[in-house]
Amino acid sequence: MKNKVDRILEYLLVALFSIMLFSVLWQVFSRFFLKSPSTLTDEISSYGLIWVGLLGAAYATGKKLHLAIDLFPKKLVARRAVFLDGFVYVAVAFFSIMVMVIGGGRLCWITFALGQKSAALEIPLGFVYLVVPLSGLLILYYCILHFELLRKQKKD
Repeated sequence: MKNKVDRILEYLLVALFSIMLFSVLWQVFSRFFLKSPSTLTDEISSYGLIWVGLLGAAYATGKKLHLAIDLFPKKLVARRAVFLDGFVYVAVAFFSIMVMVIGGGRLCWITFALGQKSAALEIPLGFVYLVVPLSGLLILYYCILHFELLRKQKKD
């Protein structure tokens, strides 16, 4: 299951990044060569950046490529590495539930309820913000998987 989720995220991220790339290239071309800048490309690239950033964070969590800050000396960490990794996954899972899933879900609900639309594309902003709870769920999924692997590793 994890490999399927990883593969879907990979394709989605490549597609979003490609759309952003072509959008920015078209913006530059239309501004400097056609002397008539496109009004849609700014929003497409901005919203694409939001989606790529948040889905990329979920993908990085799944691949264990997320940033780590060395707060404790390596000798201390070496003795309790499994415990510390478990603590980190629990903290990240808590953040993803509270901030991304619950907070992002409320943000989506409010923007849909108020009927807010983007200026140029005129799409509901709730669709743009939908990536926040979606990424939170993906990060939570990956944290649970990694935490279960740590539990199995500790038993062995």
